[in-house]
Amino acid sequence: MSIYVRYKKIWILIALLSVITHAQKPNLLLLKSYSSDVNVTNWLMSEKLDGVRGYWDGKKLISRSGKAFAVPNWFIKGFPPFEIDGELWTKRKDFENITSIVNKHTPHSGWRDIKYHIFEVPHQKGGLMERLSVLKKWLDKNPNEFIEIIPQKVCRGSAHLKEVLEELDSKGAEGLVVRNPATLYEGKRSSNSLKVKSFQDDECVVTGYTKGHGKFEGLVGALVCSWRDRSLKIGSGLSLADRQNPPLVDANITFKYNGLTRHGNPKFPVFLRVRN
Repeated sequence: MSIYVRYKKIWILIALLSVITHAQKPNLLLLKSYSSDVNVTNWLMSEKLDGVRGYWDGKKLISRSGKAFAVPNWFIKGFPPFEIDGELWTKRKDFENITSIVNKHTPHSGWRDIKYHIFEVPHQKGGLMERLSVLKKWLDKNPNEFIEIIPQKVCRGSAHLKEVLEELDSKGAEGLVVRNPATLYEGKRSSNSLKVKSFQDDECVVTGYTKGHGKFEGLVGALVCSWRDRSLKIGSGLSLADRQNPPLVDANITFKYNGLTRHGNPKFPVFLRVRN
């Protein structure tokens, strides 16, 4: 068998496995960014957890892109027969560990460290708290050690929002989510659900690298990325391990920045992580 034929068969197998392991991509609620001109008084606030999005469709746990997680049966045993949406999470500043647990191709015991933190119960009637109450009533009768409902707090205004955000920042949290409690469920990006951070962040695609100099001689100096049809170099935030084994070309990465220059480029971009 030629090398060409062998590789062709391998790629066909990979394609088939991809079809098998991907469910239909769910229409999920997505967040817009908060701006100070939005009055969020009496909206609900919760911590934004930096984990991996997980959507339980009533039968299986899938990712935002529709990929089925290789989750152990004991983890999802007793999950409700209706949809719930949340974050697979362990603790703050543990994103890499979380992704290493949930992205393995076979079920394993590492899932015991994961909790499923719920912020939405899709397609139920009423506002946010009414929808969440559907799950709360279910859990009252069917306790589950792996499911937790994310606490919601009423926002008393912009000063209160800033106070809570600063407190969470000091603890290493990613930020806040503020949501209009009266809004019915929306399976799309919504101006009624906003992420609030002390910095801005976005995603871009790695297209190449620059060479390191000085103490980084022989290593990657910066990631060259494609962002909004612009070329962007990101060197800050890369650890020694990142410079030795940088994100692959075509990888999606998240970076943070402090506003835009007059030319529309991110100010002081800093690498945060590779996204799934």
